[in-house]
Amino acid sequence: MKILVTGGAGFIGSHIVDRLISEGHEVSVIDNLSTGKIENLNRKAEFYKMDIVSPRIEKVFKKERPELICHLAAQMDVRKSVADPAYDAQTNIIGMLNLLENGMRYGTRRVIFVFTGGAVYGEGGPIPTPETCPPGPVSPYGISKLTGEHYLFFYKVTYGLSYVALRYANVYGPRQDPFGEAGVVAIFAQKLLKNEQPVINGNGMQSRDYVYVDDVVDAVISAIYSDISDILNVGTGIETSVNRLFRLLVEITGSPAREVYGPAMKGEQARSCLSYDKIKKALEWEPRIPLQEGLSRTVAFFRDRQ
Repeated sequence: MKILVTGGAGFIGSHIVDRLISEGHEVSVIDNLSTGKIENLNRKAEFYKMDIVSPRIEKVFKKERPELICHLAAQMDVRKSVADPAYDAQTNIIGMLNLLENGMRYGTRRVIFVFTGGAVYGEGGPIPTPETCPPGPVSPYGISKLTGEHYLFFYKVTYGLSYVALRYANVYGPRQDPFGEAGVVAIFAQKLLKNEQPVINGNGMQSRDYVYVDDVVDAVISAIYSDISDILNVGTGIETSVNRLFRLLVEITGSPAREVYGPAMKGEQARSCLSYDKIKKALEWEPRIPLQEGLSRTVAFFRDRQ
């Protein structure tokens, strides 16, 4: 199959590209390298360095004519979305429409839309949160991703374009960027391996659902091979506090560091954890990698890069 992966040089996208190529697909990648890294990119993929809002994207579609789009490219910084909602919307909404319009023009039949699910649900829902929970995004990022789902439904009803929207939990693993605001596992692991002191925001009781990147890739692959159109969570259904995460990483790295606390982040969710009951029934998917094992693999990756 001819597959276009947007954001294919990024943390999650590059793992998806690797898997698709290993399974014999013809893969092209669009990435502006604002957060992605060229060293993550599989050399067997056809690479186009450009932004998803660029009108030049039509040339890529005209040449590649992808049957399926796996869409990960995004403005994914929640704080940046709050500071500049228009920029967030330009990338995450207008950029997505640019892809969908060109996809319809050049023969795309299916879209897999992959993004952070917690930002769509917001606070106050049941834990673990099912897909039936009414959305309550409290950031422009969450609003733009929810809007993307609505557009996919429109294109399905109007033009017959099939899709799966995968709302993932907190993804971690090799290649995660330890230098941004996202990716607490990568940030803590890197600092502990360098004998630097990580700082825990707030009291560390805020919880997240940590899902290993290989499990997310399995979910994407299952969605690609299916014929359903739906919205599905990708998570473990298990809450882990930042304090517990810190202690696990201290144990795995052998660091002598102790908990040091800083100011709480404004607007940070207290709890985020996703139910995977629906995707288990729809795609027979469930997480395979326990947190301890996934953290050990991630630490080994960063240790090898020192």
